[in-house]
Amino acid sequence: MFKGLGQLGDMAKMMKSAQELQTKMAQMQEDLANLTVTGEAGAGLVKATATAKGELVGLDIDPSIFSGDDKEVVEDLILAAIKDAQLKAGEKAQAEMAALTESMGLPKDIKLPF
Repeated sequence: MFKGLGQLGDMAKMMKSAQELQTKMAQMQEDLANLTVTGEAGAGLVKATATAKGELVGLDIDPSIFSGDDKEVVEDLILAAIKDAQLKAGEKAQAEMAALTESMGLPKDIKLPF
Protein backbone atom coordinates (compact mmCIF):
# COMPACT_ATOMS: atom_id res chain seq x y z
CA MET A 1 0.00 0.00 0.00
CA PHE A 2 2.81 2.44 0.87
CA LYS A 3 5.28 1.13 -1.64
CA GLY A 4 8.64 2.87 -1.42
CA LEU A 5 8.25 3.89 2.24
CA GLY A 6 10.17 0.88 3.56
CA GLN A 7 13.18 3.00 4.46
CA LEU A 8 11.01 5.33 6.52
CA GLY A 9 9.89 2.33 8.55
CA ASP A 10 13.52 1.41 9.12
CA MET A 11 14.24 4.99 10.19
CA ALA A 12 11.33 4.91 12.66
CA LYS A 13 12.66 1.63 14.07
CA MET A 14 16.14 3.12 14.38
CA MET A 15 14.77 6.22 16.15
CA LYS A 16 12.82 4.04 18.57
CA SER A 17 15.98 2.04 19.31
CA ALA A 18 17.92 5.27 19.88
CA GLN A 19 15.28 6.51 22.32
CA GLU A 20 15.32 3.18 24.12
CA LEU A 21 19.11 3.34 24.38
CA GLN A 22 18.93 6.89 25.71
CA THR A 23 16.40 5.83 28.37
CA LYS A 24 18.51 2.83 29.38
CA MET A 25 21.68 4.96 29.53
CA ALA A 26 19.97 7.49 31.80
CA GLN A 27 18.86 4.65 34.09
CA MET A 28 22.36 3.19 34.05
CA GLN A 29 23.87 6.55 35.05
CA GLU A 30 21.47 6.67 37.99
CA ASP A 31 22.34 3.09 38.92
CA LEU A 32 26.07 3.84 38.77
CA ALA A 33 25.55 6.61 41.32
CA ASN A 34 24.08 4.02 43.70
CA LEU A 35 26.61 1.20 43.14
CA THR A 36 29.65 1.31 45.39
CA VAL A 37 33.09 -0.23 45.21
CA THR A 38 35.81 -0.36 47.86
CA GLY A 39 39.50 0.12 47.25
CA GLU A 40 42.09 -1.00 49.78
CA ALA A 41 45.69 -0.31 50.65
CA GLY A 42 48.08 -1.62 53.28
CA ALA A 43 46.42 -5.04 53.45
CA GLY A 44 43.09 -3.44 54.30
CA LEU A 45 44.37 -0.89 56.81
CA VAL A 46 42.94 1.88 54.65
CA LYS A 47 39.70 1.45 52.70
CA ALA A 48 38.14 3.98 50.35
CA THR A 49 34.57 3.59 49.14
CA ALA A 50 33.40 5.26 45.94
CA THR A 51 30.35 5.16 43.72
CA ALA A 52 30.73 3.47 40.36
CA LYS A 53 30.78 7.01 38.95
CA GLY A 54 34.02 7.60 40.87
CA GLU A 55 32.69 9.85 43.65
CA LEU A 56 34.46 9.17 46.96
CA VAL A 57 31.80 8.50 49.62
CA GLY A 58 33.72 6.92 52.48
CA LEU A 59 37.13 6.42 54.00
CA ASP A 60 37.94 3.88 56.72
CA ILE A 61 41.35 4.05 58.40
CA ASP A 62 42.51 1.49 60.93
CA PRO A 63 43.69 3.45 64.00
CA SER A 64 46.78 1.27 64.34
CA ILE A 65 48.49 3.12 61.48
CA PHE A 66 48.56 6.36 63.47
CA SER A 67 51.20 5.18 65.91
CA GLY A 68 54.61 6.76 65.47
CA ASP A 69 55.79 9.36 63.01
CA ASP A 70 54.59 7.64 59.86
CA LYS A 71 52.59 10.56 58.47
CA GLU A 72 53.94 10.05 54.94
CA VAL A 73 53.14 6.33 55.01
CA VAL A 74 49.58 7.06 56.13
CA GLU A 75 49.16 9.65 53.37
CA ASP A 76 50.48 7.18 50.78
CA LEU A 77 48.10 4.47 51.99
CA ILE A 78 45.15 6.85 51.81
CA LEU A 79 46.03 7.91 48.27
CA ALA A 80 46.57 4.29 47.21
CA ALA A 81 43.17 3.26 48.60
CA ILE A 82 41.44 6.16 46.82
CA LYS A 83 43.17 5.35 43.54
CA ASP A 84 42.19 1.69 43.92
CA ALA A 85 38.56 2.65 44.53
CA GLN A 86 38.57 4.96 41.50
CA LEU A 87 40.07 2.21 39.33
CA LYS A 88 37.42 -0.25 40.49
CA ALA A 89 34.71 2.37 39.89
CA GLY A 90 35.88 2.82 36.31
CA GLU A 91 35.97 -0.92 35.74
CA LYS A 92 32.46 -1.32 37.18
CA ALA A 93 31.10 1.51 35.02
CA GLN A 94 32.73 -0.02 31.95
CA ALA A 95 31.25 -3.44 32.73
CA GLU A 96 27.78 -1.95 33.19
CA MET A 97 28.07 -0.06 29.89
CA ALA A 98 29.22 -3.22 28.08
CA ALA A 99 26.25 -5.14 29.47
CA LEU A 100 23.86 -2.39 28.38
CA THR A 101 25.21 -2.11 24.84
CA GLU A 102 25.34 -5.88 24.44
CA SER A 103 21.70 -6.15 25.58
CA MET A 104 20.81 -3.65 22.85
CA GLY A 105 22.55 -5.75 20.21
CA LEU A 106 25.46 -3.32 19.89
CA PRO A 107 29.12 -4.29 20.09
CA LYS A 108 30.11 -4.38 23.77
CA ASP A 109 33.24 -2.30 23.12
CA ILE A 110 31.34 0.57 21.45
CA LYS A 111 32.10 3.94 23.06
CA LEU A 112 28.93 5.67 24.26
CA PRO A 113 27.82 8.39 24.43
CA PHE A 114 29.10 9.24 20.98
